[in-house]
Amino acid sequence: MSATSAATPATRSGAALSIAGLTVGYGGGPVLHDVSIEARPGEVVALLGANGAGKTTLLGALTGRVRATAGTIRLDGTDLRGMRTEDRARNGLALVPDGQSVVGELTVEENLRLGALWRHRGAARERAIRGIYEMFEPLERRKDADGHQLSGGERQMLALGRALIAEPRLLALDEPSLGLAPLVVAQIMRTLRETARERGLTVLLAEQNVTGALSIADRGVVLNLGKVVVDADAATLAEDSALRHAYLGF
Repeated sequence: MSATSAATPATRSGAALSIAGLTVGYGGGPVLHDVSIEARPGEVVALLGANGAGKTTLLGALTGRVRATAGTIRLDGTDLRGMRTEDRARNGLALVPDGQSVVGELTVEENLRLGALWRHRGAARERAIRGIYEMFEPLERRKDADGHQLSGGERQMLALGRALIAEPRLLALDEPSLGLAPLVVAQIMRTLRETARERGLTVLLAEQNVTGALSIADRGVVLNLGKVVVDADAATLAEDSALRHAYLGF
C-alpha cells in the first residue's frame, strides 16, 4: 500500500481549503480524529471511504451543521468555525447534500432564482440562469416543471445548478451519483471536472462510486474510522489494488 505514505500531507502552497486538526464527536467519542486536508483552486479532491468512515460528518462540519470540537476550517484564509451556516455560504461555501437540495413545490426556474437570490440581481441573474441551462440542457426543457416532477437525474442537475449559480469558491458534494443512471452520472462528473477547471473552483467530492470519483479527481483522500489514512494522487489510488482492497472494498 505505497500510497499510505501520503496520509499526512505537507502544507500545499496556494490552498483554498485548509482543514487542520479537525475533531468531531457526538457524545459517544470522536467521529473524526485530527483530520487535515488541503485543496487548491481548480482542484477536485475525492473523499473516499466505507459507510461510517466519516465522510458525511466531515461535510457537516464544513457547513456548520455538525459542531467541531477542535481544529480549524479555513477557506481562502478565513476561518469558518464559529460562523453560521448562511455566513459560510456567503463566504464561498456551497454544499449539495445526499438526497439533493431541491424545493419540490417550486419550478426549476424558481429553484434557480432562489439559489441566485443573494448573489445576482436583474440582468446578471438572467445571465447566470442562462449559464446553468447551457450547462444542463435538460433543465431548460423542464424549466416550468415543479421539482417533485423531475427525474432523479434532473433533480441532481438542478441541485448542482442551484449551488453553482451562487458562484462558490468551494463546492462540497455528498454522494451526487447515488441512485442515478450511469449516463447521468458520467454527465454530472464531467460537468464537475470542467467547471472546476474553468472557474478555479475547489471541489470536495464524497463518493461511494470510487471509480467515477477518481476518474475526474486530481487527488483522493481516504477516511477510515474517522481518520485520514491516505492522501495521494487519484491515479496512484486507482492503480493501487492493495490499498483499494484494504480500505475501499474492491
